[in-house]
Amino acid sequence: MRKVHPATLPFMSTDPAKQARKRSIVATLLYVEGGIVLSLGAWLAVMGITHEDRELPPLLGVIGFTVLGGLGLIACGRAFAAKKNWGRAPAILANLIVLGVVRYQFDGGFLIGAIPLLLLSVPMLFLAITIIPNS
Repeated sequence: MRKVHPATLPFMSTDPAKQARKRSIVATLLYVEGGIVLSLGAWLAVMGITHEDRELPPLLGVIGFTVLGGLGLIACGRAFAAKKNWGRAPAILANLIVLGVVRYQFDGGFLIGAIPLLLLSVPMLFLAITIIPNS
């Protein structure tokens, strides 16, 4: 079987300018995703505190995970911006999880949440996967 070098594929260009542009876009998308997750956590905290029917331990757990997730996405964005590759795998994994969430949102008819998430995660996944490490 003939082995294909990634640089011969049109979307896997080794051009440093294209790689830098991809890294910049991925970093920006990760900052946006991290901000969205943090704002959702803040919204959950406000809603949990202002409503009477609440259970504190699950609420604190969800808020804790949103803070960790949002800060983790922002850290991955900083890694991409600094040309470090350690942020690549967590960013891809987080966006693959988002695709699963999008599927359930589509099934539930929550299109106003599913479509923006889909439009944010698909380009991020494509660009993060096509960035050639150590370039």
